[in-house]
Amino acid sequence: MQNYIFDFDGTLANSGKTGVLATQAAFRERTLPVPQANLLNYYMGIPIEVSFKKMVPDHNFTDQEFAELLTCFRQYYHKLEAANMTLVKGILPALQRLSEQGKQLYVVSSKHSKALLRNLRELKISRYFADVVGSDQVVHFKPAPDGVLAVIKLYNLNPHDCVMIGDAIFDLQMGKSAGVHTCGVTWGAHDTVSLLKEHPDYILATPDDLPTI
Repeated sequence: MQNYIFDFDGTLANSGKTGVLATQAAFRERTLPVPQANLLNYYMGIPIEVSFKKMVPDHNFTDQEFAELLTCFRQYYHKLEAANMTLVKGILPALQRLSEQGKQLYVVSSKHSKALLRNLRELKISRYFADVVGSDQVVHFKPAPDGVLAVIKLYNLNPHDCVMIGDAIFDLQMGKSAGVHTCGVTWGAHDTVSLLKEHPDYILATPDDLPTI
C-alpha cells in the first residue's frame, strides 16, 4: 500500500476525553440534556454538526441556537485539549517508519480543518502528512466518501493503492464507499466486534502493525 489515509480522533490521538468533556460542558451551558460518555464515544467518528442533533432527537433547534451550541463546544474544546489530548502510544514511530518507506500520508477527519491542523502541530506530527481534509471541506460528512474522494482527486491517487485507517465504523464505511481498502484499529472508540462487522481488509491491535499493511 502506498497511500495511508488516517482518521484523527481515536486513531492518531487519544482525544476522546477532550470531546466528552467539551460536549458535556457545552450542553450543560446551553441547558440541554447532558449526554453520557458512552453515547459520546459512539458518535466520536462523525461531525458534531450531525452527532449533536442525534444525541437530543426530540429537541428542535433553531439555526441560531444550534450555531451557538457548536461555537460553545469549540470554545470548550480549545480550552481543554492541551490538558486532555495525547498521541496514541506507538503512533509516532509508526509514522516515522511509514515516512522512511516513502509512503504518502493524509488525514480525513470529522474535525474542522482549523482545529485539526492545530492539533497535528501541537502533537508534533504535522510534518508527516501531505494534506488534511476536515469537515468544513466536504459537502457530505462521514460515512459519505467525500473526504477520501477529495484526497484521491486532488493527488490523482489510485484507489486500489489507498487504505482508510480508523477506529470507528464510520471510517470503514467511508472507505468502502470511496472504493479504497479499509483498516480498523482497535485502540479507539469502537470495539473489535463492531469493527469486524464492517468487514475491513485489515484489523490492527497496535500501531506497530501499520507499516506492514
